[in-house]
Amino acid sequence: MSGGLNREAEPLRIGVLLSGSGTNLAAIIDAIEDGSLNAEIVVVISSRPEAYGLVRAKEHGIATCSLNKELYADPATANEIIATELVRAGAEYVVMAGYMRKLTDEVLQAFPDKVLNLHPALLPSFMGAHAIEEAFDAGVKVTGITVHFANAEYDKGPIIAQRAVEVREDDTLESLEARIHEAEHALYPEVLRWLAAGRVTITEDRKVRISE
Repeated sequence: MSGGLNREAEPLRIGVLLSGSGTNLAAIIDAIEDGSLNAEIVVVISSRPEAYGLVRAKEHGIATCSLNKELYADPATANEIIATELVRAGAEYVVMAGYMRKLTDEVLQAFPDKVLNLHPALLPSFMGAHAIEEAFDAGVKVTGITVHFANAEYDKGPIIAQRAVEVREDDTLESLEARIHEAEHALYPEVLRWLAAGRVTITEDRKVRISE
């Protein structure tokens, strides 16, 4: 089993990866600043230099690093840079928050079972980059969000937590997206609270258990 140490006395040190506006980053920052999450964001890394998430990070005094599409022409090089920056910053866990590139072994092996991803559907349903739209188009009555540990298989790592989101009869794609994002902003900090309290373990059969 991995994890499980009681480490409430000291903040959980996390590195955040993003590609866009950073609304989930903002939710995590808010939880830290209101005292409900015992964590410290040690670095924010963006796959795009123009991502507004970098501005959010700098406004709160958080160290940042940005890559560009030229670096991603060689994914191994880009991921090696990311892994190096995360290790240098002292990150214990890596939090993907709207990060639109696939992580490769350079990062995954540096942080085994320590990389979190947030997916806007109830995995294993609707994997991939267009999950909200695909669920909406399929006419499902319930969709949701999943926080899971990332591994080499896209959207297939051990599931930590899920929350259902009802698809209402009068929903548009935009209104459903908005409620999914609201759920994300609540669940991601909650999962980080569990990690900070040492409540998360992975069993030998690769299932996640949350202790009381």
